[in-house]
Amino acid sequence: MTDLDVALQRVGPRLRQLRLERDATLADLAAETGISMSTLSRLESGTRKPTLELLLPLAKAHRVALDELVDAPETGDPRVRLRPVQRHGVTFLPLTRRPGGLQAFKEVLPPRPDLRPEPRTHEGYEWLYVLSGRVRLVLGSRDLLLTPGEVVEFDTRTPHWVGNPGPEPAEALAIFGPQGERMHVRA
Repeated sequence: MTDLDVALQRVGPRLRQLRLERDATLADLAAETGISMSTLSRLESGTRKPTLELLLPLAKAHRVALDELVDAPETGDPRVRLRPVQRHGVTFLPLTRRPGGLQAFKEVLPPRPDLRPEPRTHEGYEWLYVLSGRVRLVLGSRDLLLTPGEVVEFDTRTPHWVGNPGPEPAEALAIFGPQGERMHVRA
């Protein structure tokens, strides 16, 4: 049995589940979509293969995306095409799209133990959470080694530099407020 066959077999039970969650009858759904009750019944039982012409009105009626009807694998929002950016050897994967305001990134830092820190300043405020590996942060006169689960926050007008002393790549989540916005932590 192919992956396509397996996916098609799952459509019928998914359609039935969605209809029942809405407390709709086959007659209700037929009136809403223009698809006959017998066709809807055969789709739900799996005796009729779903087609695009049938799935589109059903997705609309159930108020779900088409890929939710066919249980498509998660691909993220297809309208958002955020591309990784490389700066100074670090890969930044944007996690937010809106311009201005807080920006979130996943950073992948390759091991570069020989890299000499060159602290810089700029407007803003940053929050950095280490996911894996080790991250070195030079912040003003302080030299910190951060490990997974540790977090720092700082005003980016303080001279700072972030690097990876190795031996393996490091990953971190960064939230940056370009106008100095700060995180509001609630317990």
